[in-house]
Amino acid sequence: MTWTGELLRIFTAETAGAAMVELDEAVLVAGHGIEGDRYATGRGLYSTRPHEDRQVTLIEEETLVALARDHDLILEPGETRRNLLTRDVPLNHLVGRHFRVGGAVLFGGRLNVPCRYLENLLGKPVFAPLANRSGLNCRIVTGGTIRPGDRIVPA
Repeated sequence: MTWTGELLRIFTAETAGAAMVELDEAVLVAGHGIEGDRYATGRGLYSTRPHEDRQVTLIEEETLVALARDHDLILEPGETRRNLLTRDVPLNHLVGRHFRVGGAVLFGGRLNVPCRYLENLLGKPVFAPLANRSGLNCRIVTGGTIRPGDRIVPA
């Protein structure tokens, strides 16, 4: 599998339901999460059910474009509640694979599934349109600082 993608934007939230904050850079801590993010600090919605593949979440810019085009649904990147917005990265094909984001190495653990929590939080009908394209849950294998514009490539 040969491809090269790009990290477009980075988001974290301090607690479950808190507004996502866009960052100019983030520190990924191996085996833990993004410094300051709700899942790294144990204050996320699913923190009572921890999973090593929920250390960082990604979603494709292409998904947001498709939602607008196919469903007349505008979803801003921060509204997705995912940490990293990517371009030209085949997220659904990265389950079980390692890949680099800047100097960090991630492992694609499992696909994210849409949930009613997001739909209720946003007040937008996103549950069905996000089926099979709700992003990727990953574990951080090798930590590092990442920034928008970093390349994303297979490892």
